[in-house]
Amino acid sequence: MATHSPQDLDLLLSKLSGDDSFRQSFLKDPQLALGGLGIKLDASQIPTTRSLPAKEVIAASRHAIKGKVENAAGAIPFFLSGQR
Repeated sequence: MATHSPQDLDLLLSKLSGDDSFRQSFLKDPQLALGGLGIKLDASQIPTTRSLPAKEVIAASRHAIKGKVENAAGAIPFFLSGQR
């Protein structure tokens, strides 16, 4: 799994908490959606069953989320599992 900067994680959190189109794309094809942000992810890291926490949950939990994951690539399995 590639590592990415804290800025990449901030961008991902912003998109997941406020951009409905990105959220739909992210659920459908995470690698393609992330590639548009310059974030690369190994396909083995993508769960087959995917869901996302609500936008409001991500926005309200942004600081806590940053404490749970070190970078954008590490956040992907966390988000796609629907964990809150």
